[in-house]
Amino acid sequence: MNNEYIYTEFLKVLDSEKILTDAPMKNHTSFKAGGCADYLLIPDTEDEIKLIIEICKQNNMPYYIMGNGSNLLVKDKGYRGVIIKLGKNFSKCTLIGNDLDCQSGVFLSRLAKIALDNELSGFEFASGIPGTLGGAVTMNAGAYDGEMKDVLVSIRGLDMDGNIIELANGDLELGYRTSAVKKRNLVVLSAKIRLESGNKKKIKEKMEDFDEKRKSKQPLELPSAGSAFKRPVGHYAGKLIEDSGLKGFAIGGAQVSTKHCGFIVNINSATAKDILDLIDHIIKTVKDNFNVILEPEVKIIGED
Repeated sequence: MNNEYIYTEFLKVLDSEKILTDAPMKNHTSFKAGGCADYLLIPDTEDEIKLIIEICKQNNMPYYIMGNGSNLLVKDKGYRGVIIKLGKNFSKCTLIGNDLDCQSGVFLSRLAKIALDNELSGFEFASGIPGTLGGAVTMNAGAYDGEMKDVLVSIRGLDMDGNIIELANGDLELGYRTSAVKKRNLVVLSAKIRLESGNKKKIKEKMEDFDEKRKSKQPLELPSAGSAFKRPVGHYAGKLIEDSGLKGFAIGGAQVSTKHCGFIVNINSATAKDILDLIDHIIKTVKDNFNVILEPEVKIIGED
């Protein structure tokens, strides 16, 4: 692969400051661990995203689309290809009545603040989830008394052939940490959510209550990717891990949180391998003790 040629191709689409080479992904993920991506591109528009994907396909170059990296781990040898980051650069929101139409890179916390400022209720559950709208739609993110399927009206996405498609809530197959977006490898470009008129004071109180619960129960002061495992049917991952005697167990700089065993935290410059080895150890130990197989919730990409 002629790197100079590829870089020149990307320059036709993006300004140079939005094309990062050998980008350390620990600077772009909440785990603060992992290797470098050959290219990290930061587009502002749907057209730019489509053109980047076109270049990647024409040159048989792997690509991955991320949000703010709150659920992503890049292995230590990095990612050989292009990572397209949709974050603050891709986060416009339009309010029409009780509907919010937003680009996929908007942070859920910002979306919750917009809802609060406009006295709209129904999005309080997401105010403390550390992710973007695109990721939340893909995984049908939820917390406390709500999940994305409760508020989603529709999404606009990009399919594998570069076609823009629209899917209504009923076509999104929204289930526990899954959706048609995930199954069909769609890229979420934007989503429309519908909220209800509410009382600003009550909305704020609910958000603050959820925030307090998170602070008291979750290790928010340390780098992590949130819940490390999906909830197994009939069980809670955190309880199974704690009952396996793994509270505080560490491999290298990665540790099972002493505050909430469902979290893996980076306590001392953990490598991606530390984290992955700890995930494997937890899965094996819980399987041996309870015959329950935990499934990681963290997205893992890159080379060992």
